[in-house]
Amino acid sequence: MVKVLITGGTGFIGSHIARQLVQRGDSVRVLHRETSKLNALDGIPFESAIGSLGDLDSLRVACEGVDWVFHVAAVADYWRANRQAMFEANVEGTRRVLQAARQSGVARVVFTSSAAAVGIDDAHPTDETAQFNLPPEHFPYGYSKVLAEEVVTEAVAQGQDVVTVNPVVVMGPGDLNMISGTFMIQIKRWGVFTPITRGGVAVTDVRDVARWHIAAAEQGQTGERYILGTANYTYQEWFTMIAQVLGVPRPRLLVPNFTAPLAARLIDVARRLGIPTPIDATQARMGTRYVFFRFDKAWRALGEPQIDMKQSLQDTYTWYQQHGYL
Repeated sequence: MVKVLITGGTGFIGSHIARQLVQRGDSVRVLHRETSKLNALDGIPFESAIGSLGDLDSLRVACEGVDWVFHVAAVADYWRANRQAMFEANVEGTRRVLQAARQSGVARVVFTSSAAAVGIDDAHPTDETAQFNLPPEHFPYGYSKVLAEEVVTEAVAQGQDVVTVNPVVVMGPGDLNMISGTFMIQIKRWGVFTPITRGGVAVTDVRDVARWHIAAAEQGQTGERYILGTANYTYQEWFTMIAQVLGVPRPRLLVPNFTAPLAARLIDVARRLGIPTPIDATQARMGTRYVFFRFDKAWRALGEPQIDMKQSLQDTYTWYQQHGYL
């Protein structure tokens, strides 16, 4: 039996990691605040460690007696987040978690970065060697994960055992905060009139992501990064698949790519004026890009995905229906 600490265990990915670890017979401790909602952990036996990414002392206590730390906690809903708070949590929070794990004698840390920290190329899918190549001001979330990975690199250079995983867009049941579920909400609401740009997206299921995290703890290579993904789809393919699962007419409103920069500028102005928008400027800009990746490194090292995306979407939709999101 392995003793594990999960930061972000009350969230989407973290709760699935906790569930799979408990099913294996491992002991799970979850870092969370006194005020955290624990709904995602319903039915999962776990030990609470009260603390936060901003409190090094609480992190040290949480890491005591632990074999592995899964550092999943982050500000991921970047379109809703305060930029300064996002960098504090994603970069400095990672620094504190690694320091606490090192000082507490934790054998291995698995750091949940993001495919957003990997460089993209519209001409072909990129792999783990591709360096971030977007203007930081246009994609601050991705840049925050780049800086967090630099913190990891420094720790590894000092002898700490850390493996990095980079999930793509994650679907599946249990997304309480609707991080990726906005795809479904928009297509359910707008149907045939949902705007489609000519870019594309890489996607995966949360249960595969959780399984890959555990595999990374068991057999990942220290200092390596692994892009966790199942498939790449153009937005036209992706939206059509979602519409089929939802039982609504497939989106047909093709939007020219040249409108994206204008839309991004208008969104920036609206948000500075305090006007809420359904997407942020980053999403408007990225909607025209083919954000495709290669997954063969992770598949070789950690195993191939077990859930195809049609099944993932069906399970996601069923869960949203059951919990009143749709």
